[in-house]
Amino acid sequence: MEMKLRKYIAIALACTGVLLTSCEKFLEQAPDMRTKIDEVEKVAQLVGSAYPNYNYLAMSEFYSDNIADKGPAIGHNDDPYQSYYFWEDVQGSGNNTPTQYWNGVYAAIAAANQALEAIEKENFGTSVNAYKGEALVARAYNHFMLALFFAQPYNIGGDNSSPGIPYVERPETVALAQYSRETVKDTYDKIRKDLEEGLPLLQGGYWKVPKYHFNSSSAHAFAARFYLFTGEYDKAIAAANNVFQNGDFTGKLRPITTTIQGYSLAEQLIEYTKADKDYNLLLTETYSVFQRTSSSVYSRFGYGQRKYREFFNTPVFTGTTMYSRGISYNSGQHYSVYMYNEYFYYTNVQAGIGYPYIMQPLFTSDEALINRAEAYVHKGDFGRALADVNQFLSVRVSNFSLSTHGLTIDKAKESFGSDDPKEALIKAILAIKQRAFLSEGIRWMDIVRHKLPVSHIDIATDDTETVRVLEPNDLRRVFQIPSEASLAGVQQNPR
Repeated sequence: MEMKLRKYIAIALACTGVLLTSCEKFLEQAPDMRTKIDEVEKVAQLVGSAYPNYNYLAMSEFYSDNIADKGPAIGHNDDPYQSYYFWEDVQGSGNNTPTQYWNGVYAAIAAANQALEAIEKENFGTSVNAYKGEALVARAYNHFMLALFFAQPYNIGGDNSSPGIPYVERPETVALAQYSRETVKDTYDKIRKDLEEGLPLLQGGYWKVPKYHFNSSSAHAFAARFYLFTGEYDKAIAAANNVFQNGDFTGKLRPITTTIQGYSLAEQLIEYTKADKDYNLLLTETYSVFQRTSSSVYSRFGYGQRKYREFFNTPVFTGTTMYSRGISYNSGQHYSVYMYNEYFYYTNVQAGIGYPYIMQPLFTSDEALINRAEAYVHKGDFGRALADVNQFLSVRVSNFSLSTHGLTIDKAKESFGSDDPKEALIKAILAIKQRAFLSEGIRWMDIVRHKLPVSHIDIATDDTETVRVLEPNDLRRVFQIPSEASLAGVQQNPR
């Protein structure tokens, strides 16, 4: 296992940072990105750094309704998990904090910008096109994720004049650059521009390990997600159709109830993040202790028995229960879906110190398919939507039978209390996604996109329960921008 140095440039800050990599990915990285980028291979190596080295899992999961209070006598009350559960601003820049993620994403953007500047200055010819495309799509993705957490949601067909996030398109050349947040509309327009400029350049690109890069498949999966946020449903469908040839996802979804169900726990951990699996479209290594029992798993606020039973012992709709191989600890008090295998890079083997990290799937074929299904619903094409949903369920329900377990419009209406087929199917898809992508942060994306209320239960020492609701217009739904960014002229979010 190796490590690399890269130029770490964040808003209002320039310094050198350390990024951990897997063995394979290290082979694609140069050890020092401060050298002159005057060869296509150097551009390729630099663009490999255009991905965040921290993740959003704690932020998105513990803010969402995937989490419940297990009780005052169960688990630890450590931050940031407690603060997230109560929708409070998290202080500091430690592991799993918004500040850490903000800095990590802007560091990735800095790498993309440095690569694009080199491409602009040097005469590389068409051989650099794929890496230019990767840099543009990576820059679009990174700004999109920042907007998801740190700006108001995009209003489809509505007002988007609220502050966006600083869209950085050039490498920093001064010690303390100043930035404007512009508007949400500006932010999304620039994301769209980078994405649509970058996508065609990826065709025919070559990467030693394609799943560690935005290639054509993973970039189109990102496009499908983005266009759902902007309400461009035809584009979302077209993007999802380009993830695999002819839009065919057959045999390319996570085989949860077939192959993986028969694996040992150790095998399961490795399987979820293998780079040679069709269902993994984009993987990246992120410094993280999220999977540890001493971290998120043993928090008082977590998945727990209540949520596990709600998601996997209760039908998602009439007659159909989804499968998950949940792992319980401490006599069933704590649960984990057990999908992230933690690796550890030792900086000093004798002292036993180093850096923990996980390989995180940023995009999967499963998400691309179910996003296409939702886009079909918005277009009123319920037949194609149901075909996609049932293909998705075929690997998520044990012994799946279309006649027994398949979703229909009538089942959706009955189960979700709506006579409107579009509303009923959207509710069904969101419920399926919540269970299918537990621990992956996808639920928060749907909460933001559909402006869903979030309910959290607080359990007192006498076992009485209080329900608190984070309403769609609550200012706390937008994560606070790090205070350090104010040095660069970036205004914080209102509270």
